[in-house]
Amino acid sequence: MLPQAIDFRQESEALHTLLRELGPEGFERETLFKSWTVNDVIAHLHLFNHAAGLSLSDEAGFLVLREKVIAGLQRPDGMRGLANDWLEGLTGPPLLDAWWTLTLEVSEAFAVADPKRRLKWFGPEMSVLSSITARLMEVWAHGQEIYDQLGRVRVNHDRIRNIAHLGVNTFGWTFFNRGLPVPDRAPHVHLIAPSGDKWQWNAPDPQNAVSGEAVEFCQVVTQVRNIADTSLQVSGDTAERWMAIAQCFAGPAEDPPLPGTRFVQRR
Repeated sequence: MLPQAIDFRQESEALHTLLRELGPEGFERETLFKSWTVNDVIAHLHLFNHAAGLSLSDEAGFLVLREKVIAGLQRPDGMRGLANDWLEGLTGPPLLDAWWTLTLEVSEAFAVADPKRRLKWFGPEMSVLSSITARLMEVWAHGQEIYDQLGRVRVNHDRIRNIAHLGVNTFGWTFFNRGLPVPDRAPHVHLIAPSGDKWQWNAPDPQNAVSGEAVEFCQVVTQVRNIADTSLQVSGDTAERWMAIAQCFAGPAEDPPLPGTRFVQRR
């Protein structure tokens, strides 16, 4: 079984456990991410789980959905409005149940798929392995605004290594996506895992490096925290420029949140 599919299910399960006792009014609370509500977050995750499932099992159906999503980006209410229309009014605990049911289905399907198989997506094609890793990244990243909104400090696990690896691998994409020259040499990355293990990528270089807690690195590359709100150590011009705009997810270039604007809220 594909380990990343299991990691995706476990990360989703942690979010499901957090939310399953939340009443309907709790789903209407606004988060610190673009004023999205908890409903908006789960709707977004549910829509793209659906898209990932179609890409694996029904390519023609996925291509139809892709056109709708691309068109939806031009709407005044953007992706949030598109997802809410697709759900036809489904919100609160029933939405949570629908998301969780589909999450299990997608996890099971990807777990037994060929990890090298190529799948259509909204940008370039992705492998099965990359696709399910992206789903893990999204549930972890968008889940953070819910943890923050509820005033809960998340307990992280070493499955976030998948997200850190994705962050390292999208070093070049971060610059290319903004029309900027891609630096010749990627920084050395040295992180401390939630378990205390040490993770490293790229050749050691004290003049071009990022080091610190893996959780904070993942927060920066998924843009749920500004680098200024972390204790990451960054050395060298290339590493500094990368961490200022790091983006491990597909789509148009996005700016990270301003310093001090994303945090665990007091309840």
